[in-house]
Amino acid sequence: MTGQTAHGDAEQSGEGGASAWTFRGYRLDQAHFTTAMVHFYRGEMARANVWRTRLDATTNWAVITVGAMLTFVFGAPQHPHFMLLLAFLLVLTFLYLEARRYRYYALWAYRVRLMETDFFAAMLAPPFHPSSDWADHLVESLLQPVFPIAWWEAIGRRFRRNYVWLIALLLVSWWAKLTIHPQLSLNVGAVVERAAVGSVPGVWVMSVVGAVCGTLVVLAVASSLPLSWWKAVPRSLRRLGEWVWRAAGPSSLRPAPREQLATIITSRGQQVASLLLTELGRGVTELKGTGMYTGEKRSVLLCAVTDVQVSHLEEIACRADPKAFVIVSPAGEVRGWGFRPFEPPG
Repeated sequence: MTGQTAHGDAEQSGEGGASAWTFRGYRLDQAHFTTAMVHFYRGEMARANVWRTRLDATTNWAVITVGAMLTFVFGAPQHPHFMLLLAFLLVLTFLYLEARRYRYYALWAYRVRLMETDFFAAMLAPPFHPSSDWADHLVESLLQPVFPIAWWEAIGRRFRRNYVWLIALLLVSWWAKLTIHPQLSLNVGAVVERAAVGSVPGVWVMSVVGAVCGTLVVLAVASSLPLSWWKAVPRSLRRLGEWVWRAAGPSSLRPAPREQLATIITSRGQQVASLLLTELGRGVTELKGTGMYTGEKRSVLLCAVTDVQVSHLEEIACRADPKAFVIVSPAGEVRGWGFRPFEPPG
């Protein structure tokens, strides 16, 4: 695939319309680009719908399992109570499967939402053009797909929205089974002793079940907190939390592309900078330099770009000045307009 600018394509074709890019002799103009984006949107929407349906399937499995197990356990006094614990484990397994499917659904939904807010909505409201970095986010998601939410957040959301009711029903039913079978007993100590499974004491069994449920509640609460609440946390504690979440997976609905710092040494600084400003939409800073070998004056341009914009930047520099010298190095962190905002003092 050969990328070309709109101006260059218009000159080559001799037409008023401009092409987005060419491939093996085929030329994609603006109308075809919009058509391709519409088909891409429909494809991503279909993917999101498929995974949304799969979410309902695991929930249905959990409901059927709970209903069948309750019917069996309360069908006769001699039916063991640990069958409800088995149902509890099955429901946790379904929760795990649904959280995994929810992460896939979130990935397709993220792309759909990105096109809706930054591409289609931009056609209807001033200034009638998309934001400068929406395509970078979309390209980053296509080239290097990353789940928009972490495991803990996916489990917390699905538990809060669906499984909290099923697990609560199982726990209440388990306590009721221990209370009324094989005979009614209102003594808490006796009920706890009945919770034993084989040689495992009832206290241990209830402690494990309580620890699992407590962990789920913590995940549910953490996944429901708004972003403004996390910003109110002290910076030191927030950085520790960010490190833990980064190890588990990204927790932002907009994965940030990797940033690069480009240093361009050229004798045509104004021309290169103008093209970077208009075509990339990135700010450029010019420093004055002198070539120590030739003694000639040079412009040293500094431009922060995303990972997917590097090839375009190199093409612009080569087009404006074939003798330009370009250095691209990873930037550990870039804050400012077009990138992440500055954090308020903690």
